[in-house]
Amino acid sequence: MKESTSFTRFIMNKLTRNLPATVVIALSLVLMVVLGAVGGMSQVLNTFVTGGMWALLAVGLALVFGVMNVPHFAHGESFMIGAYVAYWVFNPIYQTLGEHPNAFLEVVAPFIGFLAAAVVGFVVGVLLERIIFAPLRRRTKSGWVMNAFLLTVGVSFVLTNGFTLAIGPNFRGIPRYWNIDTLTILGANVSADRIVAFFLAMITIFALWLFLRQTRTGRAIRAVSQDETGAELVGINLDFVYVLTFGLATATAALAGASLLFMFQAYPTVGGKPLYFAWYVVMLAGLGNVAGAILGGFIVALLQTATQQFFGPSWEDVIPVAVMILVLIAVPSGIFGSEVKGVQEQ
Repeated sequence: MKESTSFTRFIMNKLTRNLPATVVIALSLVLMVVLGAVGGMSQVLNTFVTGGMWALLAVGLALVFGVMNVPHFAHGESFMIGAYVAYWVFNPIYQTLGEHPNAFLEVVAPFIGFLAAAVVGFVVGVLLERIIFAPLRRRTKSGWVMNAFLLTVGVSFVLTNGFTLAIGPNFRGIPRYWNIDTLTILGANVSADRIVAFFLAMITIFALWLFLRQTRTGRAIRAVSQDETGAELVGINLDFVYVLTFGLATATAALAGASLLFMFQAYPTVGGKPLYFAWYVVMLAGLGNVAGAILGGFIVALLQTATQQFFGPSWEDVIPVAVMILVLIAVPSGIFGSEVKGVQEQ
């Protein structure tokens, strides 16, 4: 409850001091009402479900950028890895359940896939940080952001093409996780998979928020994001913070890929669209602003859903990007302000 109040206080503080944020949120609320009136409650619920997942992806992206100044363009491949892991873990269990039904395992099996995806994602993040970014950090500080950007783009190509060569470009997916009839919420039919995906995203984001605010390690991460040199002077282990940060960010993206396997089938380039929308969120909210990315995820999802409703699916990527460009022209640091220190100097 205390942390919920803290997050609410953060938002209200930003709104009272930030006219662009107030305007954007007010217009978003109006658009939500119009969308609900025209498209029905199903479109509103779809906005919340999609927004939760974009927020989960964007929080990891913002965390890496805020703490490490790394523009992580391989974040979509973390989503892809999570989707594959969930498929490889869940599908054998699902096939076994077809031969030997077990009510308890039917409920729990998807969560086993989610947990496996998050664990594998964390390990992959740790390995990437130690193998790629740690050596770069030891060798140079000059041009860090550009070098890190090029590295992540390279990692993206290696992972995408590596998976294509190793297992092929075939799609691997599932129709749904739970064989449960659609649920009716406020007159709209919603699948159990979408509801679970939304609450899983919210619980994960809230747990991360608690971790960053209430634990000693979380406060160390926040300290590094605010002043790396000062954090090192007071005894904070920067290497540990970097490893943990990258691991957590990769784990959240992998968890998103696993929970959305029923929507995004696993294939080597599946992370492209989630990556783009995560970056829309981060840039709209403000680079490195973890709390702002949460609200930004729902704003981008609202733009996406409203575009599909009023202009058609073919405009789904166009209008959200156009709105983001207009906002950034007016407010270059994003509606909640950038929390990345020294990017311009990098």
